[in-house]
Amino acid sequence: MMRVTLRQLQTFEAVARLKSFSGAADEMHVTQPTVSKQIKLLHEEVGLPLLEQIGKKVFLTEAGHELYATCIDWLDSWGRFEQNIANLKGMKQGRLRISTVTTAKYFMPRILGPFCAEYPGVDIALEVLNRDRLLERLSRNEDDLYIMGVPPEGLDVESEPFMENPLVVLASTAHPMARRKNIALADLANEPFLVREHGSGTRLTVERVFHERNTPLKIRMELGSNEAIKQAVAGGLGLALLSQSTLNLDPSQKDIAILDVQGFPILRSWYVVRPKNKQASVVANVFRDFLRAHVELLEPRR
Repeated sequence: MMRVTLRQLQTFEAVARLKSFSGAADEMHVTQPTVSKQIKLLHEEVGLPLLEQIGKKVFLTEAGHELYATCIDWLDSWGRFEQNIANLKGMKQGRLRISTVTTAKYFMPRILGPFCAEYPGVDIALEVLNRDRLLERLSRNEDDLYIMGVPPEGLDVESEPFMENPLVVLASTAHPMARRKNIALADLANEPFLVREHGSGTRLTVERVFHERNTPLKIRMELGSNEAIKQAVAGGLGLALLSQSTLNLDPSQKDIAILDVQGFPILRSWYVVRPKNKQASVVANVFRDFLRAHVELLEPRR
């Protein structure tokens, strides 16, 4: 009889899905040797090789494919069991899994702190990801709730707005436009822009805004984070359109200016998203109620 642990199965599923020991270690917040040890113990218990590593690439063996298919079903059943137990226990204890896009990191801690203080028995797992990875997790139903600025099309989800998400045009305070008022969007056509990577919610909105107003978007550079974009703007490399939420940590920042552009700020919303018809846990429902009742904690600090 095999004596396989839940941790071994979770580790194997992560390695098999990501095709990477280091990627699994990052996702599970453990060291790579810990992942390797769990996989080694699982190999010994099964009695057959499950993974093959050729160079830096990881491949599933025939037995590995069989176990991976079983893992997905079993872990999903275990997740439902954990949810049902948490429901039976009410709010004394439970686990809440939230994935957010990177921009939400500027305000989510301000709601999670008070929530954890009021419900100390709740264990929160927060994943901060780019949009593409968040949508992957959403499609696999890996979390209870997802926080994003642009709900996905083509996925069967429920989306609820909970806070405004204004999009503003940023420039260096040394830029000539920083002293102008009522700037026409057409005046930005020849200005170089710094943008997020393809697929990000902000990038999608920026491209749509310029397209709808028949204004060309001159992209100088793609950068992988809001912090990198703000530093590049401050350095005079170009303009940027970002969520005003990205300025909340340092509203007195003196090297970046919000330009007075006609039609801006563009008012979007932040959304809490979950798979449609998913049975919400007690913890998830309480967190959504808490979010609605305490949204003022998330508002920009002036």
